[in-house]
Amino acid sequence: QVRLVESGGGVVQTGGSLRLACATSGRTFTAYLMAWFRQAPGREREFVAGINRNGFSTYYLDSVKGRFTISRDNAKNTVYLQMNSLEPEDTAVYYCAADPDSYFVSRRRDDYPYWGQGTQVTVSS
Repeated sequence: QVRLVESGGGVVQTGGSLRLACATSGRTFTAYLMAWFRQAPGREREFVAGINRNGFSTYYLDSVKGRFTISRDNAKNTVYLQMNSLEPEDTAVYYCAADPDSYFVSRRRDDYPYWGQGTQVTVSS
């Protein structure tokens, strides 16, 4: 079991930046592939970014490439999502997720058994 707690959400103007953090506790952090998903009102939860166990490989939703950066600090058991050049379309609840079983980062929400409670990101125009 692992517990995930997100922080760092808030309200920002178009073009602004936020950094989300997801602190984990429980089983060894390096046992998990980690990812960020988001869900806007009336829409499906979608994959935003993922990172492998050693942090050397990252994957992104096409619309956030070049603006968002996922990273992990295995010494602090924490994964981050740096979000720059934010747009109103980025407004959503952002969720941290952990996958203990897959070899490669998955974009499918069903492959992640562990989730945080979510943090709201609102980008005003």
